[in-house]
Amino acid sequence: MSRKKLHYAWIIVFVTFLAFLAVQGGRLAFGAFMEPWERDLSIDRGTTSLISTLSFVIYGLSQPIIGRLIDKHGARIVISLSTLLVGICFLAISIVQGPWQLFVLYAFVSVGVGGASNVAGTVLVSNWFTKKRGLALGILEAGFGFGQMLLVPGSLLLIHYFDWRITHIILGVLLMLIIFPVVLFCLRNQPNEKGMEPLGGYEKEVHRAAEQEKVTDAEFSLGDLFRKRTFWFVMLPFAVCGFTSTGLMDTHLIPFASYCGFSPAVTSAAVSLLAGFNIAGILLSGVIADRWSSRKLLVLLYFVRALSIVLLLFIQDPILLLVFAALFGIVDFSTVAPTQVLTAQYFKNYSLGFIVGCLFLSHQIGSALGAYIPGLLYSKFGSYEIAFYAAIVVLVAASLMNLLLPEPRKEKTA
Repeated sequence: MSRKKLHYAWIIVFVTFLAFLAVQGGRLAFGAFMEPWERDLSIDRGTTSLISTLSFVIYGLSQPIIGRLIDKHGARIVISLSTLLVGICFLAISIVQGPWQLFVLYAFVSVGVGGASNVAGTVLVSNWFTKKRGLALGILEAGFGFGQMLLVPGSLLLIHYFDWRITHIILGVLLMLIIFPVVLFCLRNQPNEKGMEPLGGYEKEVHRAAEQEKVTDAEFSLGDLFRKRTFWFVMLPFAVCGFTSTGLMDTHLIPFASYCGFSPAVTSAAVSLLAGFNIAGILLSGVIADRWSSRKLLVLLYFVRALSIVLLLFIQDPILLLVFAALFGIVDFSTVAPTQVLTAQYFKNYSLGFIVGCLFLSHQIGSALGAYIPGLLYSKFGSYEIAFYAAIVVLVAASLMNLLLPEPRKEKTA
């Protein structure tokens, strides 16, 4: 018997996973650099938070443009050049002398991060997989978690033993000399570029034509779409997700731990624990979303996230910080899969690409606010307490909005 060869689609997933790990992990390490920047460049917390806010806004606004570039030139060239751009910017950040240079460079970083993100990954998976797409997308999403787990505490330790400038040089070299060549030479946009079929074979042309017709017809119903309560009750909770995860926690958890007097080793352990549970939550939520109500799952996830932030109001020792990290981690990126499933169920007769673009734009708007407002409040009051109370309130509201959504009808399979 001949041994079954590994389908090249899995190589595509692995290489894209690697790019996400390095690019997104480098961006998620932003919080590790805030205090060193504030100390060496004489800037305050509000300014560093505004840099992060601008970054999230540009990231969100770039997504429709990135989508058009992928349609025209392919995901391979977009991910490759995005990786190279982020690497060059990280090298340039190592020699900045003032905050305005950070604003400019992180604006370009955001474009690169937007290119090496879910939009490109979704296109690649759609091209290379007709079966096991959910598993492939889950693995790509886990790249964000592994990047957080490896590069955020890694950056903290490098800053501790060297400094933030050398750390940026190391990140830049990693992206330019290792990740960029691997992505450029290994990624392929379509299976036919390798003389192959997608994993699972090609879909029937009749099915493809029907899907295309459905999307075209849906473009005339956008006014009706924006009047739907369902649309807003899916979008607004996802904005809250961005506010409390990539905005608040990924930007401010490390400075908050320092504010509480925890050592870099304890903070690194907490971030690693959060990232590890984040990966588990991502994979677990995808499995549960296939078997249970995504609406009910989101109700639970947002409520548990609110409870986890309550712990931050009472943190006095490292053990409670680690408990928070584990609890928040399991419900961090785990909202993405059920939100995507729910979106597809509610809006299958509309232009799904447009709606998914709105979905991630809302997430980035939330992230921008979650990065800036807590930093502004900290600069004014010297504490994160008000920001945590606000996060708890909006998370409970997000949970209630999902609770008030109708349960989507499941299609019967033949």
